[in-house]
Amino acid sequence: MAEGQDGYFDSSTDSLRVEPIYESFLCPLSKQVMRDPVTIESGATFEREAILKWFKDNGSGGRRLVCPVTNKELSSTELNPSIALRNTIDEWMHRNEAAKLDVARKSLTSDCSEGDILQALEYVAEICQRSRSSRHLVRKVGLISLITDLLKNSSPKVRQKALGSLRFVAKNDNDNKNEIAAGDNIRTIVKFLNHGHSQEKEQAVSLLYELSEYKPLSEKIGSVSGAILILVGLSSSKVENLLTVDRAEKTLENLESCEKNVRQMAENGRLQPLLRLLLEGSSDTQLSMAAHLGELVLSNDVKVLVAQTAGSTLVNIMKSGNREAREAALKALNQISSYDTSAKILIEAGILPPLITDLFTVGSNQLPMRLKEVSATILANIVASGASFESVPLDHNRQNLVSEEIVHNLLHLISNTGPAIECKLLQVLVGLTTSATTVQSIVDAIKSSGATVSLIQFVEAPQREVRLASIKLLNNISPFMGQELAEAFRGNFSQLSSLVRVIADNNGISEEQAAAAGLIADLPPRDSVLTRRLLQDGAFSTIITKVTMVRQGDIRGGRFVNPFLEGLVRVVSRITFILDDLDIIDVARDYNLTPLFTDLLQMNGLDTVQIVSATALENLSRQSKLLTRIVPAPNPGFCFSIFPCLSQKSVATGACRVHVGICSARESFCLLEGKAVEKLVACLDHNNEKVVEAALAALSTLLEDGVDIEQGVMVLCDAEGVNPILEVLCENRNEALRQRAVWAVERILRIDEIAYEISGNQNVGTALVEAFRHGDSRTRQIAERALKHVDKLPNFSGIFSKMGAA
Repeated sequence: MAEGQDGYFDSSTDSLRVEPIYESFLCPLSKQVMRDPVTIESGATFEREAILKWFKDNGSGGRRLVCPVTNKELSSTELNPSIALRNTIDEWMHRNEAAKLDVARKSLTSDCSEGDILQALEYVAEICQRSRSSRHLVRKVGLISLITDLLKNSSPKVRQKALGSLRFVAKNDNDNKNEIAAGDNIRTIVKFLNHGHSQEKEQAVSLLYELSEYKPLSEKIGSVSGAILILVGLSSSKVENLLTVDRAEKTLENLESCEKNVRQMAENGRLQPLLRLLLEGSSDTQLSMAAHLGELVLSNDVKVLVAQTAGSTLVNIMKSGNREAREAALKALNQISSYDTSAKILIEAGILPPLITDLFTVGSNQLPMRLKEVSATILANIVASGASFESVPLDHNRQNLVSEEIVHNLLHLISNTGPAIECKLLQVLVGLTTSATTVQSIVDAIKSSGATVSLIQFVEAPQREVRLASIKLLNNISPFMGQELAEAFRGNFSQLSSLVRVIADNNGISEEQAAAAGLIADLPPRDSVLTRRLLQDGAFSTIITKVTMVRQGDIRGGRFVNPFLEGLVRVVSRITFILDDLDIIDVARDYNLTPLFTDLLQMNGLDTVQIVSATALENLSRQSKLLTRIVPAPNPGFCFSIFPCLSQKSVATGACRVHVGICSARESFCLLEGKAVEKLVACLDHNNEKVVEAALAALSTLLEDGVDIEQGVMVLCDAEGVNPILEVLCENRNEALRQRAVWAVERILRIDEIAYEISGNQNVGTALVEAFRHGDSRTRQIAERALKHVDKLPNFSGIFSKMGAA
């Protein structure tokens, strides 16, 4: 007899049941139980692998071989299998395995120590690695259920060893896999992936991998809540050990054999399996995958991946598939097209021609309206991507999306479909009119189709999305169609009133409100009919209140607050364009517009608000000389009546220096009384030429005919505004600004003291000479007078008058 040397389970608990190892079973070289015993020439028996190695190690260099047991010289290295001994060893091993498994089973069913349980599990793992029959025996004696019960043991060591043992039990044995997967065992194994210790996690994912090798279990593993999500996370982990990551990846690859699992993987961000089936699967599989793709919520990066991988396939299905396949493809394309980058990839894949065909086709081959809605949504997404559509032909006639006929068809569809499609097609036109390269084409098509009135009617739509799209579209085209839109609104004032109600909404500041304000602002400002209608609707009172609340921070509107405020200010400024009517002057007084626009001049960063405010102040200031209340000048006295040369221009006490009457910011819109001069001067240093031009125009009203020009110049001097005006002239930013600056400088130079001081300024002289040489006829005449003021040109009129006197 020999002691246990085979590394198998050998403890005191089985000494009565386990047969000892017989000496003849052991290889003299390896001292291990032989699996493939062979006999050599000397009659000694060895493990085949061991004696072959001995021959190789000892037969080199011409040495003669001898038997390692008898030391007899060998004339042959022939090996003869010892079949009888091998069968005897096998029978002994089977008896031994059965006995040891029985001991192991008792250790797992009784209240044994942790050490005994671990030893029993170790033996089960070892015996299962020998042969399939050994694994069959493990199942036969009922060990599998005992081991799976240990997965809930309180000892981490026991749980870990149980997971490892089950992996060997499952190896290449589908019956064992089925038994391991019985009940809620898979759910228990999955829990280790998320909550187990690192080693438990590694053993659990390795066990799942073994189970997933059996295809019928793939669906069962995937059906466990969270299993695929956890595996996807492990497969892309940067912190788990490499074996865990690798096993998770291979498990997922096995689970791909089930379409349900593929759909779950896609839902959890693993799209490649779904895309592979979409590209390579049967028509039914393609349909299933496309349909599921349309139901997913995809990140933008994934949308790009799908567009690159499967965009052309989906477009082809949309073009040539049956009704069900086209529906699935459309829904998937709808999902993918909602991101700019992926939408542009779909354009390259040829999506536009079939999309337009689907929308415009009528009759027996037309899509049902619910699918036309999807097509319209995709088109809206595509247009919103900002791609260039002029170069994408839609048919053999080389028409593109902004061709007149195509736009006419879109307008026709808008007027003859339900709200859902109307909304999407309006969004298409919004996208096309947002681009500076395509807006004119759309405007021309709208004009030629006579669709202005029908488009305006949607501002009264009960569906908010339709109304928003309509207002945005009209806002986009209003700079190009202001007169046409004004005529349409005059034909139905209720639509203008609807826009006012949108602006008046008090739920923050929405995109719809900003667009509505911009639309009204773009209507011709001198259209008194529309302005009076806005007055009748109480629009100005509402809007001024909104402006004040925005400035004070009482309304917050995120990204729409600036365009909203700009639109509101432009709408209010309409009042200043029709001040010829006395009742409108009363309105401007009631709303105290001069202080309002003066305050708005300080909205740094909002150039449009500053431009509009300066222009409004210009319009108001032009009325000051007409509205100032003239009072009689004081009696100059006896001496001054005898010597009028000693008199100076007298002004009534409290009268305005410039307008020579009683002024106020509210009643006569006086810039001096409204403290606007300094703020306008500050705008002359603005980087935006249009702000400078508007501010200079407003200040120039203090130098116009009909006011005291000398006092106007003095006011500018007091506000330190003369030098900034001279700098504007010298900078010569553009022709319009130069013309205004030349006019203002000529008025300023009428004051001899200033003319004398400036005559030595070479920059001013050069700028006036340039204006005299290169300006238009009016500017040249004004520049000539200015040059005479500073003696850069001779004053011939003075010479001629002296000659005449002589």
